[in-house]
Amino acid sequence: MERVQEHAVASEADGLAGRPEKTEPALELLVHGVGGATPEEMLGDPRTVRITGDDTAAVFRRAADVDAESRPADRPAGPIREAYVWCNLTSGNGTRALWLLLLPFMVVNLAHWMRPTARGRKRTVRFYGLLVRLTGLTLTVLLVAAACEVALDLAAWQCAGTRACADRHTWLGFLSPTVSHDSWWSRPGRRLALAALVPTALTVLLWYLSRRTWSAYESQQPMSRRPEPEDEIGRTSLGRPGFWYGRRLVARLRAAHTAAGLLTVAAAVTVTASRFDRGPDGSPALATFGTLLETALAGVAFVVVYVVCRRGRSENRLDQALDHRLVRRLPLGALLLLALSLLYAGWSRPGWESSGRLPGDAAFGGIALAQGLLVIALAVVAHLLHRTSPDPRAAMRGLGGPAVAMLACALGGVMSGGVSQRVSDWLDGTGTSIAGPPVLLTWQASVIPPLLVVVLVLCAGLGRRTWRLRRTELAAVARDYQGGRKDHARTARIASTRAMATLTDRGPLLVAVVSTATLLLGAGALVGAFTTDRTPEQAGEETYAFVHGAAQTSQGLGSWMIGLGFILFVTWGRRAYKDASARRTIGILWDVGTFWPRAAHPFAPPCYAERAVPDLTWRMATWTHATGGRLVISGHSQGSVLAAAAAWQLKPAQRKRVALLTYGSPLERLYGRWFPAHFGPAALSRLHREVDCWRNLYRLTDPIGGPVRVSCDRGPEVDHEPLKDPLEYGRTARHPLPAPILGHSDYQADPAFAEERERLLARLRPEVPPQGSSGRSSA
Repeated sequence: MERVQEHAVASEADGLAGRPEKTEPALELLVHGVGGATPEEMLGDPRTVRITGDDTAAVFRRAADVDAESRPADRPAGPIREAYVWCNLTSGNGTRALWLLLLPFMVVNLAHWMRPTARGRKRTVRFYGLLVRLTGLTLTVLLVAAACEVALDLAAWQCAGTRACADRHTWLGFLSPTVSHDSWWSRPGRRLALAALVPTALTVLLWYLSRRTWSAYESQQPMSRRPEPEDEIGRTSLGRPGFWYGRRLVARLRAAHTAAGLLTVAAAVTVTASRFDRGPDGSPALATFGTLLETALAGVAFVVVYVVCRRGRSENRLDQALDHRLVRRLPLGALLLLALSLLYAGWSRPGWESSGRLPGDAAFGGIALAQGLLVIALAVVAHLLHRTSPDPRAAMRGLGGPAVAMLACALGGVMSGGVSQRVSDWLDGTGTSIAGPPVLLTWQASVIPPLLVVVLVLCAGLGRRTWRLRRTELAAVARDYQGGRKDHARTARIASTRAMATLTDRGPLLVAVVSTATLLLGAGALVGAFTTDRTPEQAGEETYAFVHGAAQTSQGLGSWMIGLGFILFVTWGRRAYKDASARRTIGILWDVGTFWPRAAHPFAPPCYAERAVPDLTWRMATWTHATGGRLVISGHSQGSVLAAAAAWQLKPAQRKRVALLTYGSPLERLYGRWFPAHFGPAALSRLHREVDCWRNLYRLTDPIGGPVRVSCDRGPEVDHEPLKDPLEYGRTARHPLPAPILGHSDYQADPAFAEERERLLARLRPEVPPQGSSGRSSA
């Protein structure tokens, strides 16, 4: 949280003392970071006024500065200060806690933006995006298939078809042939048709949330302008006119994914009924209709895949068109086929009884195999792109995107298996009355304990390395704070904080190990399920006692862990729905995960930057146009990323009037390493050349912010030397109480903040206001 301390204000006043009064207006636009802040805290004044914006995101000023630019005579020395508050975009009402269910979609969307830097490989770049979009499509099918497994297989087919299970759950009595005495709804096909309403409702809910969040968050149009040349080295796509407005792609993907979800439900119902019709007791007429229906489903599924593959984002211009026929007709066509499937399954079939499981193993196995092949192909493409323009700082040598895509698939599998396993345990308390979920889901749950062992070993290694680094930092702290009495406990706390902050840089190693282990263990689970068609415990009965015991233990622990994880997941979401502090914690997760537009999955949580970046761009452009004055955009943490993105969206002439002051910034440490194509060294160097000036502050104790490592060929260096943290080692006349270790917060408490801001303002050269300018800031 950013707070203006008294000594920072005093330092600013001292720095301004004796300077001739400036008549041209200067503006400092503050942008808060992760977790949000109030305008009163950002401006250091309890009296603030909203000058533009709404309840979701707005710009505030101190009440005394509302019309400061129109009063040059009595305007106080120093810049006019404004605060852009955007925290409600990510941490608002309790319903946003439900976005936890969309976590796999958010993660796979991140993989789209993690591609390596490439020059002259447009086709390869497009193929990379195509593979990520297809991976996102498999996640939609997986989620809906999991809902079908719970509602159709476990509840309607297995439990309702078994007398012992139906007796324990009276709410299923009307679906049970024995309990209801062969009522109309007790026929297998009609039970499936009724249960299909559950995954259908889930698909419609995802469609509604995607459409609603688009209107609420991402419908703000950026400023219309001509695109800048793209053949220059260092030009990032974040500066393209249509980058922050993906309406056409989101609408197209929403239609395709909605149709895919409905087709998944229709296929689950149709294949089951058609399998009986092709048997000795089936009807030839119904078998023929079932074959035609399956052909139609396959045809529409091909169209869905074609739509997803056809084209990606259009960023070179502000694309406001929509594919009207596609958006309207593809989901409606899938809904019509679903209705025909339900009618077909509900047709009377004498002698049809439910037994065993629905054919879910083949479905889940096919999805898992497709995801594995897509991730491997994505890794090959990412490696080729990285070889084109090697970036030594890129995470995992350009393989960050495939690794994150693998984690998204793993999250989807864990969530799907967890729901199925928990529902199966709830329906069948004895574990003997119903067959339970598909064998593959049991195998996938059984690989969780070995994966956790790998993670624990890796964490132990990282802990040992951090402990060694702490010993090195003890000597560094002693050098940084020379003089005075030394306190071993104080020195140890500072050294430990610095060492712990470096764990952020070990993130690529953790992701690489976890994703590789997940891919190998997942492949082993797939092979084991299809070669044995038995659970790990059953498959190990004919082997050595040690192997059998390990398989039995892994299966039991995996089932328990996946159930516990599912319970914690639901509990956390429920707590966040009622608890504002927990809701803010979830909001922080979305601050990082939902910065990027929905380019790979339309059901991912909404992109707040498609509202925040146009807001900041409009504010900076209207200020420089109306006043011709100086402007410093001051961004903390994630706010520095928004500030850089907004600066890229300005026209070149406007960009020259802007100075950047970033502090606690993850621009290079996180975004530059994980998203090299957009925040790589060339892009950041280009931004430094195109803005008037840029200064970056960071601390060694900050686990998020760091240097931007921009090579400087003119003007001052971008990176300030690391700020002292704490400001004083022991008690002093200025700090009679021990100074806290601030880490990622309270950068404005450091006197260097006011000094650097004043230097930036002094470097800026005011422009002559345009003819006819009223001299007032446009709101």
